[in-house]
Amino acid sequence: MLTASVANHWRRIALLLAVCLAWPASAAPKTRIHLLLSAESARAGDTLWAGLQMDMPPSWHVYWRNGGDAGDPVKISWTLPDGVSAGEINWPIPEKEVDKAGDIALITYVYTRQVVLLTPIKLADGLRPGPVNLKAAAHWMECSQECVMSEGEARATLNIAAEAKPSAEAAVIEQWRKKLPMSAEAGAAEAYWQGSQIVSHARPVIIAWNNGAPAADFFPYASAHFSVDGATETLPGAGGAVRLRKMLTKNDTAWPDRLAGVLVGRADSPQPRGVEVSLAIQPPPAAEKKGAAPVPPAALATMLLFAFLGGLILNVMPCVLPVIALKILGFVKQSGEKAGRVRNLGLVYGVGVLVSFLILAVLAVAAQEAGRLANWGDLFRQPSVQLALTVLVTLIALNLFGVFEITLSSRAAGAASGLASRQGFSGAFFNGVLAAILATPCTAPFLGAALAFALAQSAPVIILFFLTAGIGFAFPFVLLCAQPRWLGWLPKPGAWMEQFKIAMGFPMLATAFWLMWLSADDQSAVLWLGLFLVVLALAAWIWGQFVQRALHRQGWAAALCVVLLVLDYSLVLRGHASQIPWQPWSPQAVQEARQAGHPVLVDFTARSCLTCQLNKASSLEIEATRAKLRQIGAVALAGDYTREDPAIGQQLRQFDRSGVPLVLVYPKDPAKPPQVLPPILTPSIVLKALVQAAQ
Repeated sequence: MLTASVANHWRRIALLLAVCLAWPASAAPKTRIHLLLSAESARAGDTLWAGLQMDMPPSWHVYWRNGGDAGDPVKISWTLPDGVSAGEINWPIPEKEVDKAGDIALITYVYTRQVVLLTPIKLADGLRPGPVNLKAAAHWMECSQECVMSEGEARATLNIAAEAKPSAEAAVIEQWRKKLPMSAEAGAAEAYWQGSQIVSHARPVIIAWNNGAPAADFFPYASAHFSVDGATETLPGAGGAVRLRKMLTKNDTAWPDRLAGVLVGRADSPQPRGVEVSLAIQPPPAAEKKGAAPVPPAALATMLLFAFLGGLILNVMPCVLPVIALKILGFVKQSGEKAGRVRNLGLVYGVGVLVSFLILAVLAVAAQEAGRLANWGDLFRQPSVQLALTVLVTLIALNLFGVFEITLSSRAAGAASGLASRQGFSGAFFNGVLAAILATPCTAPFLGAALAFALAQSAPVIILFFLTAGIGFAFPFVLLCAQPRWLGWLPKPGAWMEQFKIAMGFPMLATAFWLMWLSADDQSAVLWLGLFLVVLALAAWIWGQFVQRALHRQGWAAALCVVLLVLDYSLVLRGHASQIPWQPWSPQAVQEARQAGHPVLVDFTARSCLTCQLNKASSLEIEATRAKLRQIGAVALAGDYTREDPAIGQQLRQFDRSGVPLVLVYPKDPAKPPQVLPPILTPSIVLKALVQAAQ
């Protein structure tokens, strides 16, 4: 089976070639289309079938709802009279086409020669008798040796009458209805992760199907959040079940919890039969976990060496350099102490590192047991951890600049960052903890391969590898402390240390900015998180100047610090955190969402637009709007006009706006125009528009 990275690389190349070769040609399309109806006459209130028949010349094909590694699905836009509505396309089971280039296979899902795409047509109860005209505008990619984007229209007339009468094409439509996948019976299939193979952002999923067929395949539905490789591996099954292994690659931070598509029995037959499934992806069964093959001793020893070397190299990665600077300052202060105490401080630092790595190992094991994929740095990817580290490192930088002091009596500030700056054994221990945590977003040569190997093994092996990496990470400092004579090469303590301390605040501040960038989901969040840190710094300065160093009115200053921190968190940070799942705007995104039956909220905005930010704070990013969006199943799209964007500029001109803000609400009915909201919004304006769009 191809690795996910190679397959994705080939997929990107294939899609690029397809786009480059697909252009509207001057010649007529190769594919001929006709609109078939299952009834010549129908009664008001009935539902009938409309079929878009597509006839392709030999060697040409069009694409299924999921084109696969390259290809654009057929799209149908309907023009229908009032009282007539069209449902979703029902797709017959396609053919699976495999094109090989060397050792790489390009897999697509296609229709050749002929296909009839079926759409249910619903007639309203009050429809008047007489003829109604139906028009289908189709857009498709047709490929042979080259690919061409084509389009065409097909029309048909239906008579509304007191009695229904089948059409001459009814038999053809019925024939293609039999080629649609059936609904799977409950419990007929299941899907679960296979935790023994991990490749970057990809992991294998097993699909077990009790169909009694010796061969089967799975054709996945397309998703914006993940992709499923076309290659299928059949595994040994028991009791008449077939087991298929597919490689799933995620595009988002989270792994999907559901897998939809068509299970096809005897996919290589002229008329494959299949069932449509939507399977919850379960954790790996216990039997598969216990059945893991034992690790050869030589491979285990090699990977343990890699883990040690990777941990050692982590010490010079950018994430850890600010902590190393602090530790150098600590070594200078320790150079005049007794050798035994210096050794003990080094050992305590090492214990702090190992405890941290042990906690990371336990979290990785817990994630594996819960059926999730564990990776290096998973803890750091949690937003709450990122925010806590951003605050911690900012306070440490301010402390190094002398804005306030970390002392045993400064409990409020000490709770935030003092542990890593104290002297003695507690300072050494928490310095090790801080260094280990800051190391998690970075990886190093050898470390990635070693931990990827370990995370596919049993819990004891995972813990052993994490501890080995921790030993490598702590080794340089422990070794230096074990040889106190080497500290003699360092300069003697003196006044220069205060300047060195301030200088070390700058790399720590740079780390804080880097963490701030990682913690923010979008550019707006960067702004509000930055303002939050500014107010936090102001509170720290007030604490240092008017609480720690003042002789009078310390209580008032302390109370002011508390008020600033509460307002800072509630109004600046939490009050402006985006909780609407905004997606990038494009005309295609609007069209796809409306074709799927979703209302659409579009916010054309810019970071420099104050009115845009006020609208977001007062009327968009509020709980009432978020709840209404969830209730009606609306899609939220954001168009960023901070920099020139011709597509957004065209939209602004289309709606008679010279600039942002422009907020549009599209009804779920694709035939209805969007509502243009006023430049200054209120919650009632937005909620009323969303309610109308859902009708």
